[in-house]
Amino acid sequence: MTGRVDAHHHVWDLQVREQSWMVGPSMAPIRRSFGASDLAPLAADAGITATVLVQTVSVSAETPEFLQVAASNELVAGVVGWVDLTSDSVADALKALTERPDGLWLKGIRHQVHDEADPQWLDRDDVRRGLAAVAEAGLAYDLLTKPPHLPAAIRTVQALPELTFVLDHISKPQIATGELEPWASGLRELASYPNVTCKLSGMVTEASWTDWTIDDLRPYADTVLDAFGPDRVMFGSDWPVCLLAASYDEVVATAEDLTSSLTETEREAVFGTTARRVYGLA
Repeated sequence: MTGRVDAHHHVWDLQVREQSWMVGPSMAPIRRSFGASDLAPLAADAGITATVLVQTVSVSAETPEFLQVAASNELVAGVVGWVDLTSDSVADALKALTERPDGLWLKGIRHQVHDEADPQWLDRDDVRRGLAAVAEAGLAYDLLTKPPHLPAAIRTVQALPELTFVLDHISKPQIATGELEPWASGLRELASYPNVTCKLSGMVTEASWTDWTIDDLRPYADTVLDAFGPDRVMFGSDWPVCLLAASYDEVVATAEDLTSSLTETEREAVFGTTARRVYGLA
């Protein structure tokens, strides 16, 4: 298989800004700067020729920086950025980004919903107006949730059929403790809406960082593939966050193992076709 897509990774420069989520000694392995040039040889070894660069902090300045990365780097084929969805001027902010010379690389918007104190944050009228503006701009919206946020996510997806949603990190189930419910039921309900796809990503860091096994992850991956179908699932490494629990090649190899029972066409969907279609990657 050639020309694969990594639909979810990050970069950050700690000399430009701190990553507010990177707190505590457990984050020490990734508390340094990471650039697209660091990822390039790892991606090449894995047969990955295109990636989607995803926002890391709720700071407006980060998105133009990421668009510049995409414009100057052959590997990065798309950007999922951030705007303040609750702002009255969200449509103007999106217009300003898409009309930049490098604005064609903007493919989606994301917000750290799982960090909001209110699990119903997505139900807010101002948030829904912001999401409608994302749809009007022709962009996708990455859902970053945990299981308690799935009910609001389901209501939001139902209310905005015109918006393409991408569920990040399979909604972060508690893999370390082996819990499937209520995550699995919520995920299946979310998958019943055709405007939602799902990233097979972020699993190793929801498992035990030091002694996870593929068998720990398999029930969750199987649930995702069964609920969404391979044509609505896309692989993402979550590099460099994944380095807390696994190397880049280990994450890729794990995804290959978890999808080994699929047909060649189905695996091509997970490792490229779905991401190219959903994000409109060149």
